Amino acid sequence: MTSPARVVRAAGGVVWRRADSTVEIAVVGRPRYGDWTLPKGKLEPGEPALAAAVREVREETGVTGVPQVRLPSVQYLTGVPGVEKSVDFWSMRVRTDHGRQPDEEIAEVRWTPVPDAHAVLTYAHDRGVVAAFAALPPVHGEVLLVRHAQATSRKQWHGTDAARPLDETGRRQAAELAELLRMFGAVRVVSASSLRCQETVLPLGLPIEIEPRLDETLPAGLDGARQALLALARQPGPTVVCSQGKVIPPLLVSLRPRNATVAEEFATAKGSGWLLAMSGDIVVAADRLS
Repeated sequence: MTSPARVVRAAGGVVWRRADSTVEIAVVGRPRYGDWTLPKGKLEPGEPALAAAVREVREETGVTGVPQVRLPSVQYLTGVPGVEKSVDFWSMRVRTDHGRQPDEEIAEVRWTPVPDAHAVLTYAHDRGVVAAFAALPPVHGEVLLVRHAQATSRKQWHGTDAARPLDETGRRQAAELAELLRMFGAVRVVSASSLRCQETVLPLGLPIEIEPRLDETLPAGLDGARQALLALARQPGPTVVCSQGKVIPPLLVSLRPRNATVAEEFATAKGSGWLLAMSGDIVVAADRLS
């Protein structure tokens, strides 16, 4: 009887930039293997896959990327008996590019027009990931839509509900969430008016704009919340938006992400959220932040 394979988890990215009217992606040449592949690498212990993808792209290319859309994952044999590798990929736009000096791991970082990548990449699974990227509409913006972290229970709180603060667990969740959100280089932070929403995004260290249309009571209705989020998405640079558990699912349903199915569940745990990749007023993809 064959033993189950041990799966090594890894993550990486299809990193893109625009050169005039051409979209180019970064591929790396590895002298050890004599191949051309997408930048990727193993997760460190306890590291989220998304964080690993950003880190590995930076280490292998010198590019700090902004994740946009989760692409298909791939799994393949490593050449070591009983060991397979599973790689999660995200598309990433270039935030900064400091370049990378050649070494024994990466001999060259080559920027390649997307239609030419098929002929450059060594492996069919990499070509499949790039094909999925090429099929996406252009992404013009990123919104990080998050639910507030755990708050003091209603039974233990004697003030107004809007003034109910985070508890100890919630403060820890907010700190962990901030570590993930910082990877996107957000330029603005917007919150519903409740204190627990504001405290959730406080660790990001950016000024907090208050948007009452995202409050749990939906004072301007669901369409008002939708218009508020779309207005934020049109502004340049990634935006973090913190709202509440009764707002986020119907808001996402009303936005109808292209990668959603009829049965998709948008329930959002406290201290978690969604990466929304935007093309104008269209949500190209809604991917869970974990």
